[in-house]
Amino acid sequence: MKNQIQLGLLIFTIACVILLGYNVYLREITPPEQTYTEFITSLQQGEIINVHLRGSQVTGEYASGKKFSSYAPDVASLLPQLLEKNIHISAEPEAEKGIVTFFKFLLPMSMLYGAWLVFKRKSSGSSSAFNLGRHSRFTPVKSDRVTFRDVAGISEAKVELLEIVEFLKQPEKYSRLGAKIPKGVLLQGAPGTGKTLLAKAIAGEASVSFFSLGGSDFVEMFVGVGASRVRDLFAEAKRSAPCIIFIDEIDAIGGKRSGNTATGANDEREQTLNALLVEMDGFSSDKAVIVVAATNRPDILDPALMRPGRFDRQITIALPDVKGRTKILGVHAQQIAMDKSIDLAAIARSVPGFSGAEIANLVNEAALMAGRKNKKKVELIDFEEAKDKIIMGLEQKSIVVSEQNRRVTAYHEAGHAIVGMMLEETDPLHKITIIPRGRAMGLTQHLPLDDQHTYSREYLVNRIKTLLGGRVAETLVFNRLTTGASNDITMATEIATRLVCEWGMSSSIGPISYRMENESFLSHAGSSKPYSEVTAEKIDNEITSVISECYEEAEKILRKHNKFLHKFAEALLINETMDAEEVDIVFRSYVRERKVELELSGKRS
Repeated sequence: MKNQIQLGLLIFTIACVILLGYNVYLREITPPEQTYTEFITSLQQGEIINVHLRGSQVTGEYASGKKFSSYAPDVASLLPQLLEKNIHISAEPEAEKGIVTFFKFLLPMSMLYGAWLVFKRKSSGSSSAFNLGRHSRFTPVKSDRVTFRDVAGISEAKVELLEIVEFLKQPEKYSRLGAKIPKGVLLQGAPGTGKTLLAKAIAGEASVSFFSLGGSDFVEMFVGVGASRVRDLFAEAKRSAPCIIFIDEIDAIGGKRSGNTATGANDEREQTLNALLVEMDGFSSDKAVIVVAATNRPDILDPALMRPGRFDRQITIALPDVKGRTKILGVHAQQIAMDKSIDLAAIARSVPGFSGAEIANLVNEAALMAGRKNKKKVELIDFEEAKDKIIMGLEQKSIVVSEQNRRVTAYHEAGHAIVGMMLEETDPLHKITIIPRGRAMGLTQHLPLDDQHTYSREYLVNRIKTLLGGRVAETLVFNRLTTGASNDITMATEIATRLVCEWGMSSSIGPISYRMENESFLSHAGSSKPYSEVTAEKIDNEITSVISECYEEAEKILRKHNKFLHKFAEALLINETMDAEEVDIVFRSYVRERKVELELSGKRS
C-alpha cells in the first residue's frame, strides 16, 4: 500500500510538471498584449493585415511584421469592421481554462493508473475486486456475542463442543500433556438445526475472534482466485489466534473431485479445495486456530477433507425432540409478550419434525398474528393459526370455488380422514379443511403423537392407503376422476418405491436394496443401473402390486363406512375446517346411529 501511494504521488507530480511546462510554453509563444482601443485605432488606420480569433481573444500581425494580441469584448460588432478593411480572418474555438486543461489531462492519466493498479492486484491475488477482502469479509464476534445459553435443543452437540471451548480458553492444559486438539469440526445436519448458531456460540464462550464466510465466497470465475482467498484467510487467522474460522455451506467448495477439468468453474473449485486441504494440513495445532464448517450434504464432501488431521470431529445436529423443541420455544418466547397460560410443552408436541429455525419462525408468526388483531399478548390461538399457516399454507379465502368443486373436495378430504381413522398404525388426525391453502384446494393433516425415527412396514402401507383414500372417495361418490389427487398419488408412489427398492420390505423381492448411490470421481457418468432388466420388471410389478393392494383396501374401508363418508363430507361443507375434537364428535354420532341400526336389524331378524 505504501508503494502504491508513492507511485500515485509520483504520477501526480509528473502531471503537474508537464502542465507547468505547457503553461510556460504558451506564455513564450503568446505575442505582447495591447488594449482594445489601440487595436481599433490600428485597424482603422489600415496597419493590420491579418487577424486570428480564438473566442474573444484576438491575435494578429501588423504590416511591419510585428505581432500583437488583444481582447475583444464584442466579437459580433468587430467582424463587420474587419470585413470592411479586407482583413484576412482566421478563427478557432475559445481556449479552455488552465484548470479544465489540467483535469482533462489528469483524467486519462488516472484511468491508466487505475487500470494498471487493478491488473497488478489481480496478478498478485490481493485486489479487493478479485480477492477475499481480508478485513471486509471477516466478521469478528466480540461484543453482543452468542453463547451456549442462546442454544437450546441440541445438548449432545454442546457437550461435544465444550472440549473445543476449553482448548481455546486454556490451550496449555492440553499441550503440556502432548494432546492435540482437533483442527477441524464438521457440523452436519438438516437446514435450520442451528449449525451456524453453534459455531458462533463456540467463539462466544471462548471469547475469541470469529471469522465467518460462506463456501460460495471462495468461488469466482477466475481460476486461482479462490485458492488465493483461502491462503489469505488462514494467514489472517494465524495472526489473530486464538480464533475460529467458520465456513458455512462448505459443500460449495468441498465436493468430491470428479477429475473433469473441461470447465473453468470446476477447475477453480478443485484448486480452491486443494488450497484448503493444504492449509488445514499445514498449520500447527499450537496456533489455536480451529476450522468449523457446516453442511447439510456431508455425502458429497471429498474424502480427503474428512480424514483425521483435517476435519477430525464430525458432529451430527439432529432435529430436536419434544424436550428440545420445548427448550427452543422457551428461548424464543422470552422475546415476545406471551400469555402466561400457554403451555409450551403442548405446542412442542404439536410440531414434530420442526427444526430450530422453523420453531423461531413459528413464534414470530404467532406474534405477527396477535399484532394484526391488536392484542397485548400472544395467545394460544395465535400459535395455532401460525402453525396452520406454516404447515398447511396461507388460507386463500378470496378464491371463488363452485359448489360442485367444494363437494368434490369435501368428499376427497373426508376419504383421507376416514381411511386414516379406521386403520390402527397411523398418525392421528389433527385438522381437516376444504378452504384452499397454498396450492391445494383442501388439506387433511395428520400429526404423530411422538417423535418417530423408524417406521414399520404396516405404518408405511397404511400411509399409502390414507393417501389413496381421497381418490377412492371421489370415484365411489361421483364416479369420475379429478386432478386433485395428483400430489397424493406422487407421494404414495414414492413411498411404495422406497419400500421396495430401498428399505427391502417387499415379500417377493426380499431384503435387497436397489438404490442408486452417488457416483464418485473414479466412476463414469454413464454407468448403468446396478440390476438387470428382468429385476427392473420385477421391481415395477411389485410397486404396482403394493399400490393396487392399498387402493383396494382403502376402497373396502370407504364402502363399509359409506354413511360416515357422507355424514363427514356434509359436516365439512358446513364447517369448512374441523379439528380432531370436532371430527370425533361426528364419528361418535355415526357410531351411535350405526349401533341403533344394528340393534333394529337384530330385532327384525
